[in-house]
Amino acid sequence: MWWQTNEPGFVALNHAMKMIQRISPLGAAGLWLLAGVVAVTGREPSRSLLDLVKLEARVEAVATQVTPATVALISEATGSSGSGVVTTADGLVLTAAHVVQGTADLMVVFPDGKQVPGKVLGANYSKDIAMVQITAKGPWPCVPRGNSKPLEAGDWVIALGHSAGFDPGRTPPLRFGRVISKGPGNFLTTDCTLIGGDSGGPLFDLDGKLVGIHSNIGVALKNNNHAGIDGFCEDWDRLLSGEGWGRLSLNPFANPEMPVLGIEMGLARRVKGVPVEMVVPRSPAAAAGVRPGDLILALDRIEIRNGNELLQVLAKKQPGDVVKLGVLRDDQSLEFKVTLARRDKLFQAQ
Repeated sequence: MWWQTNEPGFVALNHAMKMIQRISPLGAAGLWLLAGVVAVTGREPSRSLLDLVKLEARVEAVATQVTPATVALISEATGSSGSGVVTTADGLVLTAAHVVQGTADLMVVFPDGKQVPGKVLGANYSKDIAMVQITAKGPWPCVPRGNSKPLEAGDWVIALGHSAGFDPGRTPPLRFGRVISKGPGNFLTTDCTLIGGDSGGPLFDLDGKLVGIHSNIGVALKNNNHAGIDGFCEDWDRLLSGEGWGRLSLNPFANPEMPVLGIEMGLARRVKGVPVEMVVPRSPAAAAGVRPGDLILALDRIEIRNGNELLQVLAKKQPGDVVKLGVLRDDQSLEFKVTLARRDKLFQAQ
């Protein structure tokens, strides 16, 4: 019977079935059938049990396609290990920056046990992304790259990685889940269960395209952050050239590349909104005319009830974006156009 097997695709569907049963008897978690193909999105209602059968086949096909390229990365220098994924036939591996930190060379281990040497290339520690180049001659199994920005909450995704380190007795375990949220910055959050050793491993959509790299585990095992593949694309040439930059932080909101207004938030007491405690000189907020004492109520017409919501909305923006900031000043509603700046560049200029 299919639910008794340990094959990756079947395990994934079993997980999906349990999630769907918890949500509604009709599986409103969101599968749909179109011309015999299961949709990548999980935001549409399920039509029938046949959708689940289609999903099972889709997940199993993706697992078969991408597992051979999901590698373990082992550092003899630091004694640490993580995961990665090969994205070109000549052996370019994408992984997390914290996996390669402190080492120049890694052993790349394929699921079949084959070990080859790898050289660490570039890393952007702020985005927690890095590249490793296999130095042995290929061709090597590889996966296609997709896009992370189009993903939305509810989309189905598939996570692989060498949980707890490389194990010759099994292939990389597959976890199946959904996107929970996007941001901050290039990050996205899913409910795919991850543990130590998965860091740097790949996140795929249902087309088998790489959409993210596992960055860090949240407070709960099913609340995990992934670096979106679009962050790699933005820094591709710098990473490929071997450049290293940025600062690694367990708090994605402290990313030096995050867009900022240039204000210090005050503590709101019994009022919705974000009080402006201080405006940084020569900041975007200062240039737009924002003053201390203003109460921020909206950003791009999205209601802002507290500081956390302000950070969440800002995290989905980019430095250089022009946003509309709605504020209350002396019982008068005002709107300012603010050109967002990068956190590090703003404070370096002070």
